[in-house]
Amino acid sequence: MDAENQQQNATSAATADATAEASAGRAPVSRRAVIGWAGAGVALGAAGVGSVAAATRQDDDTPAAPAATADIPFFGDHQSGIATPVQDRLHFAAFDVSSTATRDSLVRMLKEWTKAAAAMTGGREVGSGAASGLPEAPPDDTGEALGLPASRLTLTIGFGPSLFEKDGTDRFGLKARRPEALIDLPKFKGDNLDPQRSGGDLCIQACADDPQVAVHAIRNLARIGMGTVNIRWSQLGFGKTSSTTPDAQTPRNMMGFKDGTHNIAGTDTAKLAEHVWAAPGEGPDWMTGGSYLVARRIRMHIETWDRTSLKEQEDVFGRTKGEGAAYGRTKEHDAPDLKAMPADAHVRLAHPESNDGLMILRRGFSFTDGTDGLGRLDAGLFFLAYQRDTRKAFVPLQQRLAASDKLNEYIQHVGSAHFACPAGVRKPGEWWGQALFG
Repeated sequence: MDAENQQQNATSAATADATAEASAGRAPVSRRAVIGWAGAGVALGAAGVGSVAAATRQDDDTPAAPAATADIPFFGDHQSGIATPVQDRLHFAAFDVSSTATRDSLVRMLKEWTKAAAAMTGGREVGSGAASGLPEAPPDDTGEALGLPASRLTLTIGFGPSLFEKDGTDRFGLKARRPEALIDLPKFKGDNLDPQRSGGDLCIQACADDPQVAVHAIRNLARIGMGTVNIRWSQLGFGKTSSTTPDAQTPRNMMGFKDGTHNIAGTDTAKLAEHVWAAPGEGPDWMTGGSYLVARRIRMHIETWDRTSLKEQEDVFGRTKGEGAAYGRTKEHDAPDLKAMPADAHVRLAHPESNDGLMILRRGFSFTDGTDGLGRLDAGLFFLAYQRDTRKAFVPLQQRLAASDKLNEYIQHVGSAHFACPAGVRKPGEWWGQALFG
């Protein structure tokens, strides 16, 4: 079990909820057949395309990850969904606060969101549920997850730069509380960003092993927030592209290569403290124990890639396609010999040894969103990177990759957002953003 979950399991709320469920006679239900946006394979993350290089493998004495069927506690020192074991499915939504909303209405919504998030991550219905309450009133829960287990659902909130100041206006009295690390990301070479798929005042990252559970969570929060926030854009994802449990099977991206071989382990508390969690004194107090999230929608030109020779594909990554071993090595987890790779190979450019030791925690998912209207799949990677300070991690890494990564011939960044994800909600009665708005 990772350090984050050890802290979260200290809370008695989750245990009480589970006991209540059992006493109520609610039996576990088999996982629902996956719905439309299913898929196989996983994708890489540029710029972080994933920095195929992000950390070291966990030691043999590292505690084992929690069972795949165990609920992930909502309460804890850090938000779940960052260093916790990566699930199979994603529904990510960015929200804009309505022009008619006030600070008070936003705070009320955040309190309601927190209650709903705690319920859903515990496998419970929101409020009085989907089939209870006044017959004359809309139900408190939308109901599509009735009978389904929590499926390791995690919900993670983030606050974007525009929440603090938008068009020169300090809408909610938060301008002075904006962290210096929450920058407006620079334009990187090769970016072709769609404004309709970028930015946002707030974000919610819903991860689960059942897509219906993740979609249900976002839908309920959007319903609760109606009139206060509107969904700006959202992204469905499948097939985790990297793992916070390096002892598990290494995922393959949609290009057929193993990715995330050296991602930061969720159990490596030293690496998390050094590279992921915001430290005391580095920014505003409300961000201590939190992390900065960069979300990038990366389109893959997979039709071009599929017509590329195997030798060229392996040269692009600097590793073999079958075993996943770095050039000059035999096994995928063997320490890479960077000099054995082409100078513009992705692994070589993204490795910590090539970047003064910097690391990010990657948590990305593949996507397929129909076609582009020209007979090609609109497919790729929804890349998520968590770090202690974006200015010292993602930005320099992406600048290096954008300048000379051979992989750029086959990908393009088309969406981008940056969020400050605060520390976790430590106990019932507290709420998302309390330290920011307090």
